[in-house]
Amino acid sequence: METLRLLRDAIDYIEAHLESEIRLEVAKTALSSKFHFQRMFHALTRFTVTEYIRNRRLTLAAEALAGTNVKVIDIALRYGYDSPEAFTKAFIRLHGVSPSAAKKNGVKLKAFPKISFQIQIKGETEMNYRIVEEKGYTVVGKDVVIRSDAYEEIPAFVAEIWRDGTHDRINAALGRESGSLLWIPFRL
Repeated sequence: METLRLLRDAIDYIEAHLESEIRLEVAKTALSSKFHFQRMFHALTRFTVTEYIRNRRLTLAAEALAGTNVKVIDIALRYGYDSPEAFTKAFIRLHGVSPSAAKKNGVKLKAFPKISFQIQIKGETEMNYRIVEEKGYTVVGKDVVIRSDAYEEIPAFVAEIWRDGTHDRINAALGRESGSLLWIPFRL
């Protein structure tokens, strides 16, 4: 619980300082080293701290530009970019449009919201079960190892067992009519 509170504090610190330079203080807010904070942040969010800050800044920049006459250079400088070219490149990478295009009404932009942490407890529903001893059974089939592209390899496998007669031999072993459809379980 303490770790999540510290991470929330660090996120709040980042959010409060998106228009200024964010340094080691964010790790200090979480009472950890810069290295440990970056590792922990990435493990929990799947974003690096730098990616999170950049995406949040670009989201706020898009909000500031949308439908206004504010100069792109002013927004670029406000959110930590030294040049309009670097800002434009990053903006296009996230939003898919240039900052000047974002000023027009009706342009679709991406929003990267503030991260929040929640605790979710699983297993709160009871489950009734029983253990039953079953008689032996026979498994009939043909296995295949899917190595790379399941969308190509599985149809090729199915076509092959129809072509070489394996499908009919499995049906015969199961006492089914030739040409009946099989249930084919796959493990990927």
